[in-house]
Amino acid sequence: MIKAVIFDLDNTLLDFVTMKREAVKNALSSMIEAGLDIDSKTSYKRMMQLYEENGWERNQHVFNKFLREVDGRLNHKYLAAGIVAYRRAKDKHLKLYPNVEKTLNEINNKGIKLAIVSDAPSREAWMRICYLKLHKIFDVVITFDDSKERKPSSAPFKLALGKLGLSNDEVLMVGDWPERDVVGAKNLGIKTIFAKYGDHFGVKESGANWDIENISEIVDIIDGINNE
Repeated sequence: MIKAVIFDLDNTLLDFVTMKREAVKNALSSMIEAGLDIDSKTSYKRMMQLYEENGWERNQHVFNKFLREVDGRLNHKYLAAGIVAYRRAKDKHLKLYPNVEKTLNEINNKGIKLAIVSDAPSREAWMRICYLKLHKIFDVVITFDDSKERKPSSAPFKLALGKLGLSNDEVLMVGDWPERDVVGAKNLGIKTIFAKYGDHFGVKESGANWDIENISEIVDIIDGINNE
């Protein structure tokens, strides 16, 4: 009997990758308009590389490092132009995937609890959750700051199960990253759903119990299990 569904946050409920890409592109365009002499395509690749190396949430650090590399110093005019443009684009492109709100409400109306297990820092995760008006619908939210470990570590999943008051066979895990979301949950015996719609890397074999093209498919999966 499924009594709760645990979701990853980024690229499972919201399109984080598209948001990040568009925000970075907008920031670079604004820096160029402010007078920074750089090539936009080359600079975009370097910025994304810096995020890969330093962490996806470390915007100020990445911007500072990038400007020192390309300009030899930290020019606050360029920095301010980039930050303002980044934030505007981020807000514009921070969106839920299709049918997310409807599906969450359907699951909730069945009396099934909802949880989030995210590798994002607490402040950033909650800002995205609140911005998208999801803060009232989730019973449990576990971030990196809560567990101090990232998926596929069992720590965040165990913490979520404890707060939900449920066992591993009473929950489903939904995520877009097989090596973290699927592996971490399966190691605890939790059934998994791969959010194929959020995959930006062309995953061929997810290893999940189910692969879904639309988040709405979760409702049928739950009904199939609970009506057996």
